[in-house]
Amino acid sequence: MWEGLRLRVLLLCLGAVLWSSAVAARSRGPQDRGHRHHHPSIYRHRERHKEGQVLHRSKRGWVWNQFFVIEEYTGPDPVLVGRLHSDVDMGDGNIKYILSGEGAGTIFVIDDKTGNIHATKTLDREEQAEYTLTAQAVARDTNKPLEPPSEFIVKVQDINDNPPVFLHGPYYANVAEMSNVGTSVIQVTASDADDPTYGNSAKLVYSILQGQPYFSIEPHSGIIRTALPNMDREAKQEYDVVIQAKDMGGHMGGLSGTAQVKITLTDVNDNPPKFAQGVYAMSISEDKVPGEEVGRLKARDPDQAENGMVDYNVLEGDGMNFFEISKDSETQEAVVKLKKPVDFETKRSYTLKVEATNSHIDPRFLSWGPFKDTTIVKISVEDADEPPTFMAPSYNFEVEENAPGGTLVGRVHARDTDIANNPIRYLIPRYTDLEEFFTISPEDGMIKTTRQLDRESQAWHNISVSATEIGGHHQDAKVRVNIKVKDVNDNAPEFATQEEVFMCENVSPGTIIKTVSAVDKDEMAHRQHFHFSLAPKVANNLNFSLKDNRDSTANIMVIRRGFSRVVQDIYELPIEINDNGIPPMSSTNTLLIRLCSCDSKGTFLSCNVEHLVLPAGLSTGALIAILACIVILLAIVVLFVALRRQKKEPLIVFEEEDIRENIITYDDEGGGEEDTEAFDIATLQNPDGANGFLPRKDIKPELQCSLRPGMRPVANSVDVDDFIKTRISDADNDPTAPPYDSIQVYGYEGRGSIAGSLSSLESVTTDSDLDYDYLQSWGPRFKRLADLYGTKDSADDNS
Repeated sequence: MWEGLRLRVLLLCLGAVLWSSAVAARSRGPQDRGHRHHHPSIYRHRERHKEGQVLHRSKRGWVWNQFFVIEEYTGPDPVLVGRLHSDVDMGDGNIKYILSGEGAGTIFVIDDKTGNIHATKTLDREEQAEYTLTAQAVARDTNKPLEPPSEFIVKVQDINDNPPVFLHGPYYANVAEMSNVGTSVIQVTASDADDPTYGNSAKLVYSILQGQPYFSIEPHSGIIRTALPNMDREAKQEYDVVIQAKDMGGHMGGLSGTAQVKITLTDVNDNPPKFAQGVYAMSISEDKVPGEEVGRLKARDPDQAENGMVDYNVLEGDGMNFFEISKDSETQEAVVKLKKPVDFETKRSYTLKVEATNSHIDPRFLSWGPFKDTTIVKISVEDADEPPTFMAPSYNFEVEENAPGGTLVGRVHARDTDIANNPIRYLIPRYTDLEEFFTISPEDGMIKTTRQLDRESQAWHNISVSATEIGGHHQDAKVRVNIKVKDVNDNAPEFATQEEVFMCENVSPGTIIKTVSAVDKDEMAHRQHFHFSLAPKVANNLNFSLKDNRDSTANIMVIRRGFSRVVQDIYELPIEINDNGIPPMSSTNTLLIRLCSCDSKGTFLSCNVEHLVLPAGLSTGALIAILACIVILLAIVVLFVALRRQKKEPLIVFEEEDIRENIITYDDEGGGEEDTEAFDIATLQNPDGANGFLPRKDIKPELQCSLRPGMRPVANSVDVDDFIKTRISDADNDPTAPPYDSIQVYGYEGRGSIAGSLSSLESVTTDSDLDYDYLQSWGPRFKRLADLYGTKDSADDNS
């Protein structure tokens, strides 16, 4: 078998070589234009050019164009592709053949002695259809080219080794239901990797393996079409179709491939809506409010999306005014709702005729019948314990202000609409009448005032009245009652604004200085206006006059000239205002007129009252002199304070340390005047002054303050007392003393005190017969001690 195959390949190669050689020789002709001849020896052929130039070229002794090798060869031996031979090859082995190019050395090998080319690997035309190689004959010993290299092509011959493949499967397609026969659904296409130009390896034919008799396919184009009429989506919506593509023109031995096609029937409006029942029964309680849902019904349409949308409307019935129908867009149901309140005692049942129609109708199917349906809805009204019902939705009453308590305002009335007709009790909820202006009779609903009402404080009172049935479920109802307080003329008018009027001293007589108006808290009747007049006590004044404009305003005019602020700067003009009401009310209001200094154009310059500010007998020049003196004194004080703050050293300079803000406290009682170990009095003195030397700066104090009479020590005072007073006097009266704060507490009783010891150690066992009256002369520092002992002795004497 393989021997025959090799022989056939060899014959094909040789035939191709001979055929290409003949074609090349015929195409060259006498001019030798082929450039594909290889001759064993190189001949120099001289050819004279037009200009005398000699050209040289080599003649070739053999020609080939291309070789062929069949693909997918799996034999044990390499496939012989062809043989190369040169005319210069004498068979002595001096010629070596060299092969280069695509696949040389790996796929294609050459016998360098014989020139035989073999394919060592299995070739696949679908991977590479041809290979370009270059052959050359060289000297074996020197590798010197004996002929120029020549290029040739090795083509891989195709065999039917690839089945058809659907590259885009599985496929999904849609077609409308009820489509005509032959309606195009989808086109499928398969691909074959074999060579379409060689044989029938890539010639495909399509057929249906699954999906008949509903669909068919065109064998050569792959277009799938409907094969049956009136395919109904509601009966079957999806179809699974299997398509086969077979090569070799569909003949026996060809390869094939399949693809899945899922075809879905899309919906059209070919079905009318249909109610499941001919009569629907519903019920509703009479206490339901409008908008309450009564019930639902639905007409079913097997179509989808907009084809299955249904609209509902009421055609006729005695309940059309009490009920309405809307559509739930999510569930496509008809919702019956209460439109007006129903009353069980008035009517107990209603009937509605409801129609369902398609929103979108396909005109192709109009002949199939009307796309609508009707049904009857019966609604029964159920009895309920209803709250009382007021005869009016709201009440409006009026009452005069200042009417005495107990005045009748009006009456509200409610009744129980149930068959039981229970009695009603009325009540005003306190949250609607917090100040309890009104009261209501529980039995008959009569509303009365509890005290006088003031329209100016509150013109309207909006309260609620609750009616509750006695018995049953104690149902209640509320109604709004609006009470208007009618106005009574009980307020006097007054100025609209309370402000001063400024007038120039040089005002001319007849000038209007102010137009006054009034306001009244009471309501003004139509064509009612205020009347203005001067109060009787100033009716004949010589300064101002009043003119009533009869439009609720009045003009104030000046009737003389020569006003002076020095004489009088403010004028009070009482004006009487009458409202002309019933009963008439009037009031007297005072208008303040202040004089001002003005220029010749009437511009205000100053309205200050000079004669109240300046003292009597002082001129303006004197006032300016006084102010200048005050300013100079203030400048001197500020300068003195500034100089004092610039001093860097205190007047008292201590040698070792500067004692500041020292607090010395002695809590030891001591042993009396004989105890000299308690403390040293030297610590109370200036450490430098104790030695008789008090260093000072070379600045003599400018002021010498003498000891005040009240500070002179009294008789029988000890040296410590005198020392304390002296130090205090020096600190209080020395202007050059540093501004330091020093607090010292002296607990020393003194030496040689005639009062003896103040200790309680001896006084507890001994009664003293000393006279303590002299303590009164020791001054305020011993006042507390004198009060304690002197008071006791005085009390003993009195006893």
